Amino acid sequence: MRSFHSLLTVGALALTTLLIAFRADEGFPARLIEQLSAYMRQRPTEKVYVQTDRDVYLPGETVWLKGYLFNGINHQTDSISRVLYVDLVDPAARKVRIHAQLQATGGYAPGQFTLPDTLPDGTYVLQAYTSFMRNYATDYFFTKTLTVVSPAATAARPATATGSRPDVQFMPEGGTMVAGIQGRVAFKAVDAQGRGISVSGFVVDTNKDTLTGFASQHLGMGFFALQPVAGQTYTAFVRTGDGPLTSYPLPAVSAEGASLQVDNLSSRDKVRIFVQHNFASQTGAMTLIAQSRGMVLQTAQVPLARKSSSVQISRTQFVEGITQLTLFDAENRPVCERLIFVDRNEQIRIGITPNKTTYKKRERVDLTITTTDAAGKPVPANLSLAALDNQLTPDIDSAGQTIVSSLLLTSDLAGTIEQPGYYFDTTHIDRANKLDVLMMTQGWRRFVWADVLSGKVPPTTYPVEGGLSLTGQVRRLNQKETGSPVKLTFVVAHRDSTREFFTGESDATGRYGAYDLNYVDTATVMIQAVKGKANRDLTISLDQLLSPTVTITKVPYNPLEIRRDELAEFIRRTNEYLAIERQIRNNREVLLKAVTVRAKRAEVVDSRKIYGRADATIKFDQTNTAGRLTVLDVIQGRVAGVQVTGSGFSAQVQIRGAVNFSGAVAPLFVLDGMPVDLQTINSLSIQDVDQVDVLKGASAAIYGSQGAGGVIAVLTKRGSPNYDLTKEAAPGTLIAKLPGYTPVREFYAPRYDVASNEPPRPDFRTTLFWAPMVQTDATGKATVSFFSSDNKTTVRFNVEGTTVEGMPGIGRSRIRVE
Repeated sequence: MRSFHSLLTVGALALTTLLIAFRADEGFPARLIEQLSAYMRQRPTEKVYVQTDRDVYLPGETVWLKGYLFNGINHQTDSISRVLYVDLVDPAARKVRIHAQLQATGGYAPGQFTLPDTLPDGTYVLQAYTSFMRNYATDYFFTKTLTVVSPAATAARPATATGSRPDVQFMPEGGTMVAGIQGRVAFKAVDAQGRGISVSGFVVDTNKDTLTGFASQHLGMGFFALQPVAGQTYTAFVRTGDGPLTSYPLPAVSAEGASLQVDNLSSRDKVRIFVQHNFASQTGAMTLIAQSRGMVLQTAQVPLARKSSSVQISRTQFVEGITQLTLFDAENRPVCERLIFVDRNEQIRIGITPNKTTYKKRERVDLTITTTDAAGKPVPANLSLAALDNQLTPDIDSAGQTIVSSLLLTSDLAGTIEQPGYYFDTTHIDRANKLDVLMMTQGWRRFVWADVLSGKVPPTTYPVEGGLSLTGQVRRLNQKETGSPVKLTFVVAHRDSTREFFTGESDATGRYGAYDLNYVDTATVMIQAVKGKANRDLTISLDQLLSPTVTITKVPYNPLEIRRDELAEFIRRTNEYLAIERQIRNNREVLLKAVTVRAKRAEVVDSRKIYGRADATIKFDQTNTAGRLTVLDVIQGRVAGVQVTGSGFSAQVQIRGAVNFSGAVAPLFVLDGMPVDLQTINSLSIQDVDQVDVLKGASAAIYGSQGAGGVIAVLTKRGSPNYDLTKEAAPGTLIAKLPGYTPVREFYAPRYDVASNEPPRPDFRTTLFWAPMVQTDATGKATVSFFSSDNKTTVRFNVEGTTVEGMPGIGRSRIRVE
């Protein structure tokens, strides 16, 4: 299993090479590389992407999805985190409507959830994250927009408020306008829904002289050149369309400072960086660092003796995606920053080849899927495929988010990126220019340089989860901290009647945690805390009972732009199909209720026992427990060959004949199937014990060498598969039903090449096929098959996926059904 630290080893080796290259530059550059490397080893990152079968649903439908988990530094598939949390957030109501926990294996987490029939129509946000990602700002959670339409919905978009003042921000390239240095000022204009809007305008100085005009280039973004003068203030007058002019102040001019300008477009081979400054000092040097996702790619020193300098970096030094350029002054303070995007063409090509281009209704469709690199070499990849009826669910957002745009762009940027897919669509010849403008207007703040340079690493509050967790707090009745550790007993009752029993201890403040649990669907959990001789003065809280926090700060705009006739057809056909599905379920329930089954009740297997019949069994009841303090007090004198010496908490036990050359061998103590020590057995309340089984000699051989001294197996009432935990009402005890991993259902796709006893029914599926785990082999090939529906339509295929090394790709194709 790879760990975050082992994944950073490659980056550390690369950093060592850079250190050698800059050994001649003693001091800050080398120390900066070392400190950033150390910081990232302690603060690794994760990324998540989720593909859904589509973007528009009706209440009652199932959302089919697959989560991809990546190491945030090198983009390899993340096999460390095993739990992916998925929330369906209602921004209007500011609440989480659905919360699911998907089990991730090898970096992939398929699953689904069903939309309630009563879910209001509107725009929802699908939010996905791991526990470890909660150590960072929620800006880096994965989000995408889902639209839910009701049968009464129309295709008309809600009217957008007109005449309202647009939100326009001005951002000097590098971060600051410096007196006497000509630079570029980027801007971004959005409406009340957060969508980019086209604007134009001009800039005036304090004397009301017009200096330059400007107009947005793409989604409200653009830039203009300006050489500010010390003592002047600048104002931009902006209009949308033919509307009135609105004034906005530009950032203040710094009398002294540095400027950073980047040419990332004119050369295929190099990135050129221009550094200017007006510092009075002519001694020393500034430091320029290029880093991507915490990996240092290049550094250079810029002498202060030159007011203007140029640094050229070969594109071979960069990795695919976003790179952050930071300029530090002679005092080692960050003074300028600029993001650039470097396209190295490191994406897989996904081909989708049907066995024919035109099909009949209910005909079998065979697809061959191929994955290759940019050079055409086959590469194995893990993919997810959705086959959609294009008539019922049109492709409403061709520039929407994909695994490529998410992994390489949006996962490294805070805030909402409108139409992220546009920048990766090769049909847009100007996409590089517009992507560069986006880099000038979007911030990146996953870490703070001051923390890196000071060696201050924020604490890791949320651990990497190898399974489900139970965490919470034990407090006194007055809600004060316990002041010392508290012993805890956990019982997890699964739906299949099996039980897990384990013990633990809180820290001195009462915080506790049980990790790496594995259960599906809903389980009943009981937690009991004991401090001292009783638990009456303790209360227990469980973090998993708290509602997920809603972190969406802005309601995203609704991208639904389907023609009225298309929307009506989608609603009509989908409602028909849902009605048929409901009727089939109702019919099956009626048939099941009419069946009488006569059979002997199967004996529930007690999973706590790995042995057969015990040599002796002592059942605990009021007769033999009266006046007794510990388990050993109860069994004392009741089993031949079992010798108990002492009493109370100091009692010892020996099974006769359990000796070797070293002397007597102590028995193995087992509590509800789990080996424990004698102290744990002595601390049990005898009122919680159901029975004790004693195994001697050959009977204990199943425990191997551990059972050489015999076995004393203690079975508690709560650990029994027949025990109802919900009837517990003891002080210091918490009982709750908790969701486990969401059970993964197989997508139902009818087969029309086999005979069926069921009467034929209309087939107008919106999603014809969903395959979340398509794996191409070493030759880069995989095949899938499904059947077309009753609709004469175009079927659209959306395929997304990645290699183990983290090279993403998308594939699109269509067929006709006539």
